[in-house]
Amino acid sequence: MSRLGPGLILALIVGFAFLYLPILTLIAYSFNASRLVTVWGGFSTHWYGALMQNQPLLDAAWLSIRLGFVSATLATILGTLAALALARHGRFVGRTLFSGMVLAPLVMPEVVTGLSLLLLFVAADVERGFWTVTIAHATFSLGFACIVVQSRLAGFDRSLEEAAQDLGATPFVTFWTVTLPLIWPAVAAAWMLAFTLSLDDLVIASFTTGPGATTLPMRLYSAVKLGVSPEINAACTIMIGAVAVVVIAASLLLKREQLAGS
Repeated sequence: MSRLGPGLILALIVGFAFLYLPILTLIAYSFNASRLVTVWGGFSTHWYGALMQNQPLLDAAWLSIRLGFVSATLATILGTLAALALARHGRFVGRTLFSGMVLAPLVMPEVVTGLSLLLLFVAADVERGFWTVTIAHATFSLGFACIVVQSRLAGFDRSLEEAAQDLGATPFVTFWTVTLPLIWPAVAAAWMLAFTLSLDDLVIASFTTGPGATTLPMRLYSAVKLGVSPEINAACTIMIGAVAVVVIAASLLLKREQLAGS
């Protein structure tokens, strides 16, 4: 095994520092006793307590979680169905158009997507709020979910499905009892990706939201324009911690399954 040269090690250190040093700085200053985020005033957890009393921020966080859950579920269902159509039905009429419509949000600027959906909702005289943002996020995330599931279906052993159908299983029963359990890791990954995209989105939500439907990114962005508060650092630190816990738990479960399979 070849060793890493000094130049490559230095490049790795600089790269990781560029990526993670700002995050570590944010976490450190979330425990700053001073109200000034650039001046260290000692260690304190005061801002976490203040965050728990910030009802507008808590409401925005709860709204974003509900929004992400619903939109990710909708995007995963539609994305899985789209992936099945693209992976299993070969060259059907309208395949290019269908594929382009599903995958267009991946390459289209978010400003264009948000403005297009806004014009659609206005033309349809739909009151903007929770459900319009949900539809917008599901539309935006559908393509990502489709690609993740389709990549799993590309290497799928179809003889298992054929064996189930030979034994009398209907196409729906075959999908539910054979196909879905085998592609479940990809479906779960697609859901988590869609949930993350929804939780992170600011631009599309800004176009499609309405009164009483302010998401967490929108609330944080509005607060930052008035100056960075230590409460924002605390909120971001909690989000980072939650993501770290999920990633570690998923890694441990995957390692456990690999050890059980071996």
